[in-house]
Amino acid sequence: MKARNKWLTAPLAAGLAAGLLSGCGNDKDGAAAGDSESLVIGMADEVLSTDPAAGYDPGSWLLFNNVFQSLLSFPKGSSTPQPEAAENCTFDKGGSKVYRCTLRDGLKFSNGNSLTSEDVKFSFERVQKIASDDGPLPLLSTIDKIKTPDDKTVVFELKVPDATFPSKIASGAGSIVDHREYPADQLRTDGKAVGSGPYKLDSFGDGEAAFALNDEYKGTAQAQNSGVTLKFFHGDQKELASALSKGKVDVAYRGLPVDVITDLQGSASADAAGIEVVEGTSAEVQHLVFNLNDPVVGKLGVRKAIAHLIDRDALVRDVYQSTATPLYSIVPAGITGHNTAFFDLYGGTPQPERAQQALRSAGITGKVQLTLWSTPTRFGPATDHEMNAIAKQLNASGLFDATVKSVSFEQYEKDIAAGKYGVYVKGWVPDYPDPDNFTQPFFGEGNVLGNNYENKKITETILPATAAVADRASTEDQYGTLQDEVAADLPILPLWQGKQYAVAYGSVRGLEWTLDASTVFRFWELKKEA
Repeated sequence: MKARNKWLTAPLAAGLAAGLLSGCGNDKDGAAAGDSESLVIGMADEVLSTDPAAGYDPGSWLLFNNVFQSLLSFPKGSSTPQPEAAENCTFDKGGSKVYRCTLRDGLKFSNGNSLTSEDVKFSFERVQKIASDDGPLPLLSTIDKIKTPDDKTVVFELKVPDATFPSKIASGAGSIVDHREYPADQLRTDGKAVGSGPYKLDSFGDGEAAFALNDEYKGTAQAQNSGVTLKFFHGDQKELASALSKGKVDVAYRGLPVDVITDLQGSASADAAGIEVVEGTSAEVQHLVFNLNDPVVGKLGVRKAIAHLIDRDALVRDVYQSTATPLYSIVPAGITGHNTAFFDLYGGTPQPERAQQALRSAGITGKVQLTLWSTPTRFGPATDHEMNAIAKQLNASGLFDATVKSVSFEQYEKDIAAGKYGVYVKGWVPDYPDPDNFTQPFFGEGNVLGNNYENKKITETILPATAAVADRASTEDQYGTLQDEVAADLPILPLWQGKQYAVAYGSVRGLEWTLDASTVFRFWELKKEA
């Protein structure tokens, strides 16, 4: 499974916030749903694909979640999928290997074509056939066969019990396309999209994409605006902040510098100018990864010493200015199975005495020479700052001589695959809000970490057992056991859990319903009042 690593953590000059305060906004009540104006949203992320068979990045999934329907969707504030294009979906009695969905009546694509079970089957099989390296195929790997006994019924026969299947198909991976508009065995590359979601894509270019309401839509979303223009800033955080200050965008999402956000939060000047910072929950996480074949950190005593010395509170305060929270578990807060396994074993504050004891127990008496590997081009320049802060924390104990090296992301991934790094950083943006998505990719077969960690209790017992349980809440104890195992083995060390932010003028309402652990940015919840 591919990690979608996009982070809103790179600090820029705090002076940018002052520029934003030159703008002004209105705050009026009483606009009825559907009477709202169109909005302009600015985003630093790229939209790498308009074709659901290829896009597996946050920007592309933002487009998919608004233009295409899935059989299920995540309602605002919830991590439990509900019917969307489907009228109902259920596992057949006695297991989680056969999943059956009945479609709503009268579904149509934005071009007026009817949406039937044929389109659903076509969409999933198309992802499998194309098997794009940049696509969501890993999320659909448990599908064996898809049957369509009639126009409204779709039956998924799975290779193994997979109770997380409803969450997987509620994500962008489950986007339904018109079989008359998309080739079955190749990607669509014309920048167009035909879906049945609440919006239709009117245009897509290098600088912006325009979305209009889809009059053919039938589903759970109730649009609070008349359309959206999404402006792309291609990673240029400073330009995004400038556009907000000049009133060129109504909302800045995924890309404002940390310094700007923190300066605006609670600012009287920002309040007077009608600028609002909306904070939401997030399940984005970052971990320090240890290569267990490395001659230095391959020793458990060295990994334990590092775990006893890292001060997460200082990292999120000094590097991320409290736009993240310390993380002491594999499964983040807000997701079923979250615990504090790493806090329980290694504490929440630096403990040099225990770190020294761990090293002595491993037969190490001198300073440990250590290189921390980083990459600024993927996670933003704050990652380099963070790794240097960690090195400083380790060195302050007198037990380590740690340095930091940073390379391009392409080189970074190649070297990790070749086993050249002992300690490196990895980020994770979930595909769906379920503990499976924070454990199977890290510890299952062919995991994404590349750190040579194997634990048969996890791979052969816990992961298959939890995958078969339809009642996800009842898996809490098993995921707790998994995290206890990982905390004891220390193949990775959780660092922090991110928060989501959007900044808008006060005339925009509904942002709180777009920033939750599902990572679905719901255009339809946004309302711009006159």
